[in-house]
This record gives sequence, C-alpha cells and structure tokens, in this order.
Amino acid sequence: MSKENIIKGLRTWVEVDKKAIAENISVFRGLVGGSVKIMAVAKSNAYGHGLVDFSLFAQGQKADWIGVDSIVEAKALRREGIKLPILVLGYTLPERMAETGVEDISITVATPQQFQSAIFAGQGKPLKIHIKVDTGMHRQGFLPEDKDAIVTLIKKNRYTVALEGLYTHFASAKNPAFPDSVKEQIACFEEWKTRFEREGFKFISHAAATAGAIVFPQAHYDMVRIGIGLYGLWPSKEIRRAFREKIPLKPSLSWKTILTEIKKLPAGSKIGYDGVETLSKDGIVGICPIGYWHGYPRALSSIGAVAVEGVECRVLGRVSMDMISVDLSGVLKVKEGNEVSILEAGNENLDAYAVASLCDTSHYEIITRINPLIKRVYR
Repeated sequence: MSKENIIKGLRTWVEVDKKAIAENISVFRGLVGGSVKIMAVAKSNAYGHGLVDFSLFAQGQKADWIGVDSIVEAKALRREGIKLPILVLGYTLPERMAETGVEDISITVATPQQFQSAIFAGQGKPLKIHIKVDTGMHRQGFLPEDKDAIVTLIKKNRYTVALEGLYTHFASAKNPAFPDSVKEQIACFEEWKTRFEREGFKFISHAAATAGAIVFPQAHYDMVRIGIGLYGLWPSKEIRRAFREKIPLKPSLSWKTILTEIKKLPAGSKIGYDGVETLSKDGIVGICPIGYWHGYPRALSSIGAVAVEGVECRVLGRVSMDMISVDLSGVLKVKEGNEVSILEAGNENLDAYAVASLCDTSHYEIITRINPLIKRVYR
C-alpha cells in the first residue's frame, strides 16, 4: 500500500518502522542467547507505539512473552489474537483477578493482601502468579522479611494459585559506572530464588529490563523484560554512550502531521494566546492540527521545532490544546497539505531525546504520552 493511501484522511499519525523493531528484537536475542526468553514489554500503549499492533508484530517475530500494565491491556490483546503468555506487571484489582484465569493471563502478586485475593479468585482454577520481590527499589514487591510466610502460603494454597514466576526490578541499572546497588539487588534476589528452589518450586526467574539486560548479563536468568530497547531507544544517555558502538539499536517511531493553513504576516504580528511571540520581521506562518491534547508538550512553546520539506521550523508562540504555529520563512515552495515531521526517528535534532531535552524530561515520557487515539501505521 502506498504512503498516500495509508495516510489518506488523517491529520496526524504515527509511523512505526517494522524492520527496525525486528532488528532490535534480533539484537536482544543475540545479546541474551537462545536459552533466555524475551518478554516484549507493551505497557503504556507499547511505549506509544500501539499496544495491539506492536504485540501482534512481536508475536510474529517470535517474542516469548508480552508484558502489560493492567488486566485491561491484557484482555485487549487476547481479543485481538495474542496467544503468547501475558504477564500483568502492575496492580490487579481483587474483583478482576478471576478474569485472569478465564483469559489465561498471569498476574503479579506483590503483597500479602494481593495473595489472599488471588487465593479467593482461584477457587475454580489455579491462578498463574509471579511473585514480585522488593530487592531495593522500594516500590512494588514483598520485603525480605516476608520470604518465609509467602513460601508457606504458596505451599498451602497450591490448588488455588500456581507459582509461575519470581521476579524483581532494578532501581539503578542505567549507569554502568555505578554497578554496586544493582549487584546488591542481584544478591538479594538470589536469596529469594534459592529459598524457593529449596522448597522444590519450579518457576521462571526474571530481573533484568533493557538496562539490566545490557549491563548485567549475570541477571539474565530465565527471561529478560525488554521495553524501551525493542523500540530502538536507549534507557539512558550513559548506556547509550557506553554501548552504542556495540549494540546497534534502531529507533522505530516517527510522528507526522500536515500543514492546514499558511499565512504571510507583517513584522510586529503577535502569535497565539496572549501574544507572547511577536514577529521581528515579515514572515510566513503555518498551522498544524496538533497540540498538547495530542501529546505535544506545552513546554515546547516558542522553543520546539518541526520539519517541513527537510527544513527545521521553530514553533511560534504557545502550544495550544489542538494546534501549533510554526515559522515557515525558510521553506521554499511550501503549500497547504505538506507533511510535517513532529518526531523523526534517526534525526538527532527531532528525535525523542532532543524533544525531551528541550522539555527537561525523559524521552520515555515524550513517546508514551502521544495520544493513543492517534493512528499508528506499521510499515
């Protein structure tokens, strides 16, 4: 299908490069080896890349698991034909736990209260659970003093809950220059793992996300959970600097819109709400139908940039809810309907890192906050 047919009728859309994602999956396969499973983390609308489209593609590329945040995401994937094992990484409401057994969805259990809810919900069929342990991040998970009690509970309730996995999450894996805290977390996780194995349990052990998989091979265990890396982005600038020559990640997301109006304005014209931008000379101003509702940060007012015909064009004035104004003065032969690049994979001036830097935030936030109602086009 031609590009013109794909975008017909769309004012804004997100393009996702399938080849880039396939190559990124292959890179991590090579990194962790054939015996280690890869969980493709698709939470938060697949980091802005489209929950269903990404998961279907990852399944076709032989990912082993899909990781999501909620039962809502997991059920959506089951409806769309995802057959892979799915783990809900986030909190599952007690009243919805029974649904996970019906849909063959695995859930995270991280507190004694959640465990009791899982016991109650699994009366008809044992629920598949992954025990999350807090080895030092102090966010989600059982504490070390819970170890004996949870082992006893699992043994006592083996007909209502089935221990499928044991996992943790690293708090500071994104700077390879300071590995000590992660090594301490690994040591703590090993204690949990040994305790469960001593009781005869068989389970999937997993600890490393993208950063951990790259920096700490000793933490690959049975499975790694790869999120940001599968989309071709680095978890941190420190890891990017240290490994970009060894690990060829390819960014996959570009965000596009169109020019809907073009106007010539004289010097002194004030642009947008409250007239915070005044043209210093005669100029050409273009209007694009995206704004902060679509996920384009208001923080980019007067400092952001887009690309038209390969020329970078500064955002003029305040970013509105549904529109931005841009300076087209440097673009030749511009016309209404021209394509505009908002984010551009591989363009260091317009990629997620550059936009995040201007907003003083994380590139994770930039891509995940792109409105999920915007169509994702996989090509």
